[in-house]
Amino acid sequence: MENRTLSFYFNLTMFMSIGHHRYPAFVFCLLLYVFIVSANLVIILVISRERTLHEPMYMFIAFLSFNSLYGSTGFFPRFLMDLLSDTHLISRSACFTQIYVIYTYASYDITILGIMAYDRYVAVCQPLHYHRKMSRKTVFSLVAMAWVFPGFVLTACISLSAGLPLCGNEIQKVFCANWNVVKLSCVTTTVNNIVGMLLTIATVFLPLFYVLYTYLRIVAVCWKKSAEFKGKVLQSCLPHMVSFVIYSITGFCDIALSRYNLEEINSFVAVILSLEFIVLPPVLNPLVYGLKLPEIRRHSLKMLSRYKQ
Repeated sequence: MENRTLSFYFNLTMFMSIGHHRYPAFVFCLLLYVFIVSANLVIILVISRERTLHEPMYMFIAFLSFNSLYGSTGFFPRFLMDLLSDTHLISRSACFTQIYVIYTYASYDITILGIMAYDRYVAVCQPLHYHRKMSRKTVFSLVAMAWVFPGFVLTACISLSAGLPLCGNEIQKVFCANWNVVKLSCVTTTVNNIVGMLLTIATVFLPLFYVLYTYLRIVAVCWKKSAEFKGKVLQSCLPHMVSFVIYSITGFCDIALSRYNLEEINSFVAVILSLEFIVLPPVLNPLVYGLKLPEIRRHSLKMLSRYKQ
């Protein structure tokens, strides 16, 4: 008879890798979280308050910043408490809640980036039809679809994992991850693997391929245009391309790390790599959009100077 266990707690074992560095790590991560909240709030407030920024491109940036707040708030408070704790146990319900928040945050990010790619494609390749195709109703419909679809499919996927009988409770990460839980199963996980693969294709690879396709079309349109036109397109598209590259690299690192034997690499490096896709996009996105888009930069500086007075 199999030694099955239905433990009510999971043990996050990779916190042991941080060891005596936990106090400097706590201070650094706390400051990082404060910066993420402050920077993304500034972007949201600027775009919501300035009527000149009530355009699709800026509204999508605001949604991206809101998603950064959602993902960071779902991760950092628990992570900061674990850094100062001597035990790193997390209940099953809290673990699966964390999985849902982190995975929906990641899925929302890529779907929003896909919608932003469509917005830039229409603006550059079909400028005469832009206001008709990107009306306010269309914008909110696209955003609603980007939030509802990943949330629905992730609920189904995580529900399958939550029903598995487990033969262990040790998760080799500093946060809960679906694949790490599935690996603890006492029974075959073929269905979970298939559903996980379909989910990854639908919420990650399809949006990524679509972003690449739209930018190939944009490059084709810009190829024979003037240098001034290319400069304007580059100014509006560069922040999105940077965000896309950041997300792609950090997402790839996390997917590759989840399939790799962590005992074969430095444990501290493994912790850093596992945190990239949760930490880097929320930190870099407001810097990229705030510094590269002159309208956001100008209004942000104006708002900050007003509060200082």
